[in-house]
Amino acid sequence: MRIAGVTLPDNKQLAYSLPLIFGIGPTRAREILAQVGVPANKKGSEITSDEEQKIRSLAEGFTIEGELRREVGQNIKRLKDIKSARGERHSRGLPVRNQRTKTNSRTRRGNVRKTMTSGRRTLEKT
Repeated sequence: MRIAGVTLPDNKQLAYSLPLIFGIGPTRAREILAQVGVPANKKGSEITSDEEQKIRSLAEGFTIEGELRREVGQNIKRLKDIKSARGERHSRGLPVRNQRTKTNSRTRRGNVRKTMTSGRRTLEKT
């Protein structure tokens, strides 16, 4: 089954394969399946073409995949353009929403371990 340019696996339950689409999470996937009337544990290969068409039309009613990615990118670009604090954090590649940066931001800053003790030792020796 193909929805919004994403091919969903046939051997996986629909409740777990629909969240592979960007913009559809587990809750929204269950809501879509409930509206169509398909059991969540049904696999992609077991559904009829009519059920597939209903799932596709409901899923494409939401903002998903490329359109959602474009919208998120535009929001980040707007924050950078107006020079907001969040925009500055995005442009510097730092955590944006008040996370701790002294120890827990290794993924955003790279695996950099700078300690104050090495700086003190050089000052004491001179």
